[in-house]
This record gives sequence, C-alpha cells and structure tokens, in this order.
Amino acid sequence: MSGRESGSPGDQSEELARVLNRDCHCLSIDADALQRELEQDPQNSDLYHSIIESRPYLFSASAVFVSRPDVERMASVIRAVESVVALPGYRETVLAWGPAIARIDHGPRGVFLGFDFHLGTEGPRLIEINTNAGGALLNTVLARAQRACCDQVRQLATGPVDLRLLEQVFYDMFLAEWRLQRGGGQPRVIAIVDDDPSQQYLYPEFVLFRQLFMRNGLRCVIVDPGNLIYDGTALRHEGETIDVVYNRLTDFALEQPHHAALRAAYAEGAVVLTPHPRAHALYADKRNLSVLTDAHLLETWGVDEATQRILQTGIPHTTLIEPDRHTGLWTDRRKFFFKPVAGYGSKAAYRGDKLTKRAWSEIVAGQFVAQETVPPSERRLRVGGEEVSLKLDMRNYVYNGAVQLLSARLYRGQTTNFRTPGGGFAPVFLPDASCDRRL
Repeated sequence: MSGRESGSPGDQSEELARVLNRDCHCLSIDADALQRELEQDPQNSDLYHSIIESRPYLFSASAVFVSRPDVERMASVIRAVESVVALPGYRETVLAWGPAIARIDHGPRGVFLGFDFHLGTEGPRLIEINTNAGGALLNTVLARAQRACCDQVRQLATGPVDLRLLEQVFYDMFLAEWRLQRGGGQPRVIAIVDDDPSQQYLYPEFVLFRQLFMRNGLRCVIVDPGNLIYDGTALRHEGETIDVVYNRLTDFALEQPHHAALRAAYAEGAVVLTPHPRAHALYADKRNLSVLTDAHLLETWGVDEATQRILQTGIPHTTLIEPDRHTGLWTDRRKFFFKPVAGYGSKAAYRGDKLTKRAWSEIVAGQFVAQETVPPSERRLRVGGEEVSLKLDMRNYVYNGAVQLLSARLYRGQTTNFRTPGGGFAPVFLPDASCDRRL
C-alpha cells in the first residue's frame, strides 16, 4: 500500500494535493459560521470570543489537502496495527511492561484513539498513537465552518466523512462503551474528568461535549478528579452517582494520589471509564512501536507477510533504548527522534540533530525509544501578508478500528504547539484528480 505508481490516478491525486498545499489559499474559516457552530447552545453564548481571545492559534485559518490514496494507506496501517493488537502474543508482551492496572479488562475499547502520521516522501508514516486524543469535536465544528472563495475549490471541499453525522457517531461510541461493560440500558450521568479542567487548553471541547451529552438526554458534569468520591459502591460527585467517565487525564495509570477515587472505582468496575489504562498500555506506550516494527516478533506471532509489509513501510523503525545498548544510537542520533515511553504531546521529546550531551544522559537514564525521523510535509499559507511554510501532522480519530475523522495540526518548531501564527487545528479535504487543476 505504500508504493507510488507514477502516472496512475492515485499519483495524480497525490500531486494535486501537493500543489494545493503549496499554492491554494482559497479555503478559510467563515468566522460567523464558526461562531454559530460553537454557540448553538445559549449557555455557550461567549465560547467563540473566549477561544479567539485566549487561544488565538487553536484553529488555523486554512485547510489541508490529502490524497485519497494516502487516506487509504493510513487506514491500511491502522487495520494492520489493530490486527496485531488482537493477538495474544502481542498483548502478553506489551502488558508485561505496562502497569498492573492495565491487566484489568471490563470490556470497553477506549474512545478516540489518535493515530498520528507524517506524510513522508514514501507515503504516510505512523509516528505515534494516543489514547486520549483531543480535538475531535472541535475539528468537526471547524470543518463545518469553512468558506471557499471559488467554485473550483468548493468542488474539492469534500471531507472523508459526513460531518452532519459525526456528533451522533461520537455519542453512539460512548453508548457502545457503556454497553460493552454493562450489557444494555443507558447511562444517566457522565463526567468529563481532567485535572483543573477549566485551565486545560482544550477546555472549550469539554464544553462542547457536555452540550452533546445533554442533547442526548444525559446529565453531564466537568470535574477535577480530586472532587470525586468512591464509597465502595459507586463513584460520586456531590452525592450524585457517576455512570461513565470520559477520561482526559494524562496520568494514564491513575497513579497520582488525587486520582485514587477514580482508580479504585475503575478497578472494581463501579464506573465505565473510557479511555482507560488498558487501552493506553495496548496502544500508546511508545515501546509498542518497537514491537510493531520487529520483524522477528511479528513472524513468531504468525502475522502474515502482507500485514508485516504494511507495518514495516508504514511505521518508522523504532528501538527501545536499553542501558547497555545505546552507543550506536548516539553516533547515529541525527537519524532519530527520541521519545519517552509514556510521553504525550511531544513532552520531553528530542530531535536527534538538536540533542545535547546533557539531554542524552537523561534519555539513557530514563525510559525512551529512538524512532527513525520522518520529516513532516508542509502547508504554505499567507500569514500577515507574507507566505510562510508550516509543518503538518495528520491525525486519524479511530474507534474499534474505524476512522471517524481526519484532521491536521499546523505548526512551526520541533512539535505541534498551538503557538504558531496561522497554525493550529486545520480541516482535511480530499481533492479529486479529475477537478480543474488550474487553481
């Protein structure tokens, strides 16, 4: 799936996407439409202005183009990963280095897996998987608020999913999680949980999810885990029983002291928690990428040759850094990106070509992986009257192996940061190679 046949319709589609990302400035946010989307509920009457004032680079003013063949290649990598994750040998291997709580399995799969890709010269390459990938609902709203300035571009503005159905798809996903653990019926109360939630950068998305849940008949609270109580029977907030927790914490094993009530309720099955420690251990621990690119292990587990080939070409080779086997990695450091095994949001990650001796000593002393560097592709934009080139990551929001939504993140610097003028979340559109290319 990673090959590129010159002259094929797929090749033409890829070239068109590159041309549009380089030269097209026609798509942009319709500010009035975005405000209407964000403030459908009267209680959210100031959400748009709050975002613009406090998070000016949350949304990019432009869209990103990706070819249908690259979308299909990303989906094939995701299917290949899912097929391996289902194998007993894989689970035994990765759960052995995960926390004990990850061995608990109440049934739910975990909402909003984020499969993040760089669109390299040899096709999309999976750089990491996240289990509490934020931004799905914000990106849904953003994609519905785009403006095209000409008919040619309007013809291209066809997303990979039906945006009108996405919010219901998201709600149905949470309901499926409930039924996987409880068997039937419907929850009454759902809590969106994060540390000091109102101070989180993606807090506006919590507000949108609260609106979505309440629109479907659920009571919803946004709460700090320190305000939850587990009484041995139920998880409670201000005396009210919590049925489902939408978990946005980055304490993936629930080890911090003020997460104790949530941890105990989850361990005893008193609450439906999603995503949960098991999902993180199966998917998002960076050590797992070293397993998914290990040809010997894959063959030992009986993974077929076609799936092995997709994984080997679709994931940059990743190596677990061991205390007594790292000399060669320092010598070849410019070829690698170094990531902490339980990292998120590119925290404590290092580019090999920028690596100092001090940082290297921290890497060797800690738990890190070395991943072959895949430079991100770029989107050229006009920002403040001048043309700039921004890097882009492509995120696939996935549940139960199915891609629900594609989005991009535009940025400057080493990692996605939401601090770049012109950058932020950007909707993804699929150009049709049969469209007029004179744009």
